[in-house]
Amino acid sequence: MSIARRAGAELVGTALLLAIVVGSGIMGERLAAGNDAIALLANSLATGFGLAALIVAFGPRSGAHFNPLVTLAFAWRAEFEKRDALYYILAQILGALLGVALAHAMFDLPLLQVSPKARSSAGQWLSEAVATFGLVFVVLSCRREQASAAPAAIGAYIAAAYWFTASTSFANPAVTIARGFTASFAGIAPNNVPPFILAQVMGAAAGLAVDRLLTRNARS
Repeated sequence: MSIARRAGAELVGTALLLAIVVGSGIMGERLAAGNDAIALLANSLATGFGLAALIVAFGPRSGAHFNPLVTLAFAWRAEFEKRDALYYILAQILGALLGVALAHAMFDLPLLQVSPKARSSAGQWLSEAVATFGLVFVVLSCRREQASAAPAAIGAYIAAAYWFTASTSFANPAVTIARGFTASFAGIAPNNVPPFILAQVMGAAAGLAVDRLLTRNARS
C-alpha cells in the first residue's frame, strides 16, 4: 500500500483507539456512581479488548502502530522506512485528536475541552517510563513468527498496565497529547503532558536497549 493509504489507516485506527479510551472512561464514570475502581475497570477492559481488535483490523493495512514511539522503534530497528515515520506520527496525533472529539460527540459533550486533571508526580513519571518500556518490549517481542500473538499480548499488557502503574499507563505521546483535550475521566492537564512524553521516550529507549541486549545474548 502507498504511504498515503498506510498513514490514513494509522489515522483511522488511532482515532478509534482514542474513541475507545475516552468513550469508555466517560461511560464508566457515569455508570460507576462515584466508584473510581469500577470506572477504571471498565476503562481498562474496553481499552485492552478494543486495542486487540484494532491490531487485528489494521495490522495488515498499516502495521497498527497507533503510537509514535512504536513507529520510531521499528524505524530504529530498520523494520520500517525512516522516511515514512513522520507521516505516521502526524497521522497518529491527528487521529488521536479526532478520536477524542468523536467520543465527546457520542456523549453529547462539547467537542473542544481542556482537561483540568493534574497528573504530576515523580511516581507518575516513573510509571510512564515503566509502562512504555513494557509496551515497546512486548511489541518488539512479537516478531513475525509470533505475529498471531500480538493482538492478545499487547491488549492484555495495556489492560494490566492500567492497574499496576500510578499513571494508568498512557505509554503513547499521541494519546497523551489528545487526552489533554478532554475534561473526562481519561484527561490530563496540558501542562502535565511534556513530562509524561519525556518519561515515555526514556522508557521506549530502555525497551529498545533491553530487547537488543537480550536478543543478542539469546543468539550468542
